[in-house]
Amino acid sequence: MSEELIQLSNALAQATGRAAASVVAVHTGPRGSSSGIVWRAGIIVTSEHALRQDEEIQVTLPSGRAVPATLVGRDPSTDIAVLKCAEAESGAPELGDAATLRPGSLTLVVGRTRVSGPIAALGVVSLVTPERRSWAGGSLAPYIRLDIGLQPTAVGGAVIDAQGNIVGLATPRFGRFGAIAVPASAIQKITDTLLKQGRIPRGYLGVGLQPLRLPNALFETLQRTEKTAVIVLETSPGGPADKAGVMIGDILVELGGHTVTRPEDVHSLLGEDAIGKSLMLKYVRGGKVREGSIEVADRQRGGE
Repeated sequence: MSEELIQLSNALAQATGRAAASVVAVHTGPRGSSSGIVWRAGIIVTSEHALRQDEEIQVTLPSGRAVPATLVGRDPSTDIAVLKCAEAESGAPELGDAATLRPGSLTLVVGRTRVSGPIAALGVVSLVTPERRSWAGGSLAPYIRLDIGLQPTAVGGAVIDAQGNIVGLATPRFGRFGAIAVPASAIQKITDTLLKQGRIPRGYLGVGLQPLRLPNALFETLQRTEKTAVIVLETSPGGPADKAGVMIGDILVELGGHTVTRPEDVHSLLGEDAIGKSLMLKYVRGGKVREGSIEVADRQRGGE
């Protein structure tokens, strides 16, 4: 083996060891686990979708001890869950800037199993965009896709840059292949909000939506370049859409002055700052274009 490869191998092993000091295994049953990061003393962040239940949570610390943890809150839109664990006393990890990553940048994902200890996967950044909304409505800025095969026990593990700093949390939740790195800046914001409020405030319209390809006649009537919109499949009784007169079968084509081509376009307008505001609504009912307004409510649980 060449000297350069030996140096690279040693550097990767050292980076894995440093990161593993801040990585735990998260488990809620007798078998299986995911990973989490000790984000600050007593606080762990992990993958929301991999956390199977809200109670009887345990984490395996770098020391090998299994200790209890309690759920602070979840944010499905960014796949982040925050746990409290008094035994997780590791200092805050060295954080890097995810915005410095480029396609082709080397990254490591470091996780931990409940029995075997640290695990690592090496890959490259395959895509970077300034921002992208997840299908659940969360903002990932930057959006970073990793060309890494992520085993289940590594989900929620730390994404490490070439300097050995943690730049995000690994999840397969929002990608059809590889993994996504939820950037450290988003994790910081989500963690602070969940610690203060126990949930992430998001706007709510009280509708169930599905993408729809516009019929040619309607496409020509609307005089727009996009050939898709969304159709209302469900309205919550007494919800904002119900109060605004929206009905099942209505086709939403514009909201708040923004063209609607897919449900994600609606999600992107329902951030915390939208709560309490009235948004102008353009929709099609019975082949006729109609307009109205809808007041965004504070979503307590689920729904658009």
